[in-house]
Amino acid sequence: MLHEILLFFVNHPIIALILITLLPFLELRASIPYGILALKMNWLWVFFICVIANILLAPLVYMFVNYVMHIFLKIKPIEKIYSRVIERTQRKVHPYVEKYGKIGLALFIGIPLPGSGVYSGGLGAYLLGFKFKDYLVASVIGVLIAGTLVTLIVLSGSSISGFLIKVI
Repeated sequence: MLHEILLFFVNHPIIALILITLLPFLELRASIPYGILALKMNWLWVFFICVIANILLAPLVYMFVNYVMHIFLKIKPIEKIYSRVIERTQRKVHPYVEKYGKIGLALFIGIPLPGSGVYSGGLGAYLLGFKFKDYLVASVIGVLIAGTLVTLIVLSGSSISGFLIKVI
């Protein structure tokens, strides 16, 4: 059903892939299976489109968190939600970063599990004081890891895909 809704509003499958990739908590973990399984597109094109879109998302997330978020935090309900998200993200990201540094952040972004990805990685990088360049390198590596793993899982048709891939 989501497939028909997306294609109704967005007449081009590539735009649909990019939009899914840009959605928080979905990213390429949902757009790659969607492109390969629902749209029946060539897996290499799907991989390329979704990885590039996810990589281009990384600097936008970091800039938003770094430059715009403090404006929204002046609103009490937003500040309250933000505080909860911060605590949860710090708990998730900190062990990886503490032990492995930039590579730990890349692994956190690259593990195709719920709660990991460019959005939470960007927030975690900001909260842990990563420089923009270090976050960007970790994001590119993490997105390539996630894209490769998700694509391999979808192409393998493995029963583990239900555990690792978000179904939309």
